[in-house]
Amino acid sequence: MVTQPETPQESGFGSRFGTYGVMVTGGARGIGEATARRFAAEGAAVLLADRDVEGARRTAAAIRADGGRAEAVACDVADRTAVDAAVAHAVAAFGTLDVLVNNAYSCSNHSDDFSEEPDENWLVDLDVTLTGAMRCSRAALPHLAAAPDRRGAIVNIGSVNGLSYFGNHSYSAAKAGLISLTRTLAMHAARSGVRVNLVAPGTIRTPAWAGRESTLETAAGLYPLGRVGEPADIAAAVTFLASRDASWITGVTLPVEGGILSGNQGFMDALAAEFAD
Repeated sequence: MVTQPETPQESGFGSRFGTYGVMVTGGARGIGEATARRFAAEGAAVLLADRDVEGARRTAAAIRADGGRAEAVACDVADRTAVDAAVAHAVAAFGTLDVLVNNAYSCSNHSDDFSEEPDENWLVDLDVTLTGAMRCSRAALPHLAAAPDRRGAIVNIGSVNGLSYFGNHSYSAAKAGLISLTRTLAMHAARSGVRVNLVAPGTIRTPAWAGRESTLETAAGLYPLGRVGEPADIAAAVTFLASRDASWITGVTLPVEGGILSGNQGFMDALAAEFAD
């Protein structure tokens, strides 16, 4: 096993987002929480929008305790009224909305027999993961286009599931659709100066894996870099794509996945063991 390296730190680069207003959906925990903390650590005012409003409030309070600026709002991205209200809240609170991070998702367990796959899984996963990102982007785009210095940006949180087979049929289809939406929105928004990109994480150690730590340990051995990802790995990529450092990047899917898409480590290990016999 490869020694665990240090993951990106929240301290970042000072205040490169010092006058930015940022909205992160699904911001209460996991990737959303790490992303909100990273933006706040770099000076942004952050709105955490989540169905779990109490969790979002706890995270926002922790950010404020660390000296950052953060607010929380109840938001179900499957509800257009709630989405529009959350965006309006960000603009009213911060005076600007410069970055939208579409992180909210739904991931249903798939049926072992695809002929028994229920419609409900598809409807919920697509509505939250894909259409939810559309709703948030639709509401935010006019404000992002009005951001000074053409700095408006959308960063979608996709998945390697949208690029290759890793199970969860409906979730994977929704994430693949999000990759396509990223490209089409990037072209639509380019003339207004708004950039749209996507980060595609591999396996990330989030609360969704609670109670399944042994599965994460097994997965780590399949990654060429010898570990699963941490939320801070994704937060670092998101803040890069949202920053002026990425001002000539749009419509891109950036895999952040420890090399899992580059080759099949388990297959290579099996071959090596076979030839060693």
